[in-house]
Amino acid sequence: MTLARKTLAYLNDIETLVCEWLLALFVILLFAQIVSRQLFGHSIAWSEELSTYMFVWFAYLGSVVAAKMSAHNRVTFHMQFMPKALAKTLMTVADLLWVGFNIYFVWLSYDFVFNRMNLFWKSQTLGVPMKYFYMVLPIAFALMSVRVLWNTYLSVVKGEELLDPETAEIKKMQKNNDAAAVR
Repeated sequence: MTLARKTLAYLNDIETLVCEWLLALFVILLFAQIVSRQLFGHSIAWSEELSTYMFVWFAYLGSVVAAKMSAHNRVTFHMQFMPKALAKTLMTVADLLWVGFNIYFVWLSYDFVFNRMNLFWKSQTLGVPMKYFYMVLPIAFALMSVRVLWNTYLSVVKGEELLDPETAEIKKMQKNNDAAAVR
């Protein structure tokens, strides 16, 4: 694998890697807080606040990962009763509306973080300007838009069937059951 392909593969999975690190770090931090409080009778003042902000970043970047995997919750039951072309068209329109909302929200959150937020707002125990915690909003919604547009491209232009991991696993199990029934 060339260096360029390795770099692209790494960049493609950067949201997943950041989510994994955030999850691991805030769980470790909360565990340290519990141990410190229970065993030593001392509370780490900043750990709960930092864990909360890490969890918020984890949740928003997790929605980007879900968009990448086509795993966001959506009602698709009725699509199986429609012609495939109509179902694909409706899904494409829904995804484009979703991207439109995301872009609007990126604009609103960017304006809030960089233009309207008071520069003196700081987190209580960490003393870090709050804009660094709120920056997850424009970042996550912009990345989510990119992921949804890429999945729409793969679906509409390339003709790939994008399945969320759960649906893909169900289809795999059904295929294995069908193969076992034939034997």
